[in-house]
Amino acid sequence: METTYQDKSPKKDSNKIYFLIIVILALLGTNAYLFFKDKKANDRIVTLSDEKSRMETEIDKIEAELDKANNSNLKLSDDMKKEQEIARQKITQLREQLKKGQLSQGQLAKAQEDIKQLRYFVTKYTADIDELKKQNATLRTERDSLRTTVNDVTAKATDLEKQNEELNTKVKAAAAIKVATISVTPLKVKNSGKETDVTRASTAKKLRITFNVADNAIAEKGMHDIYLRIIDPSGNLIVSDNTTMFNADNEDMQYTYKTAIEFANDGKVYNVDWTNPAAFQKGTYNVMLYADGYAMGKTTVSLR
Repeated sequence: METTYQDKSPKKDSNKIYFLIIVILALLGTNAYLFFKDKKANDRIVTLSDEKSRMETEIDKIEAELDKANNSNLKLSDDMKKEQEIARQKITQLREQLKKGQLSQGQLAKAQEDIKQLRYFVTKYTADIDELKKQNATLRTERDSLRTTVNDVTAKATDLEKQNEELNTKVKAAAAIKVATISVTPLKVKNSGKETDVTRASTAKKLRITFNVADNAIAEKGMHDIYLRIIDPSGNLIVSDNTTMFNADNEDMQYTYKTAIEFANDGKVYNVDWTNPAAFQKGTYNVMLYADGYAMGKTTVSLR
């Protein structure tokens, strides 16, 4: 009996040892599982954090490109303004999502897709801006070319206008009637109304200017105003109280007497009588005729 009991005791000790070994192995396995699980989770958190930082950097780049595209001082269309506003709203939304903290794998994938679409949009938007720049450059070139053409045409038109004015002036001057011959006769008027030629200032009452008009085929036929200017021996222009101004040779002047003649380019002789409202002086009188804005002719007469 004693021998049998001694044989069973070592067997029980062996079972305990095996059990302990199994427990130890199980603990080691559990620890290894938990270690690798935690390591994988940590790796995943690190990966998500790195991807979050990368996306933030990408958003910064996209926004910088958008700002650069808008620094060209271009006048954007309403559609481009709306597209830019949508892009900036999306950038703001993505920044808010990334600031919330750790993202799930699904949220990360969604954010990555949004950034990809945003990148595509900004690339297209930048291309549209570049195309708009090219169009504006072309328009500026066309505008400058057109402006040059307009300036050239304006300069030519100004030259033509100046030439026309000069030509009109020449034609007007050529069309103005001129005297062919002119003479002045001092006259005495008797009580009977009879007129006689005199040479003395004391007896003269009026001057008769006799002239005919030189042949002029381009002069206008019909009535022409004649302005008479008489300078007395003292060098003073004789004017009446109701005298107004007229223009001749681009100068405004007063006149002594105004009348009119009918011109037919037929060599007709005209007489213009001027009665002196005052007494004549001894000396020489200068008599000048004007018509059509130009000097027509002049002569002198002396009285004793």
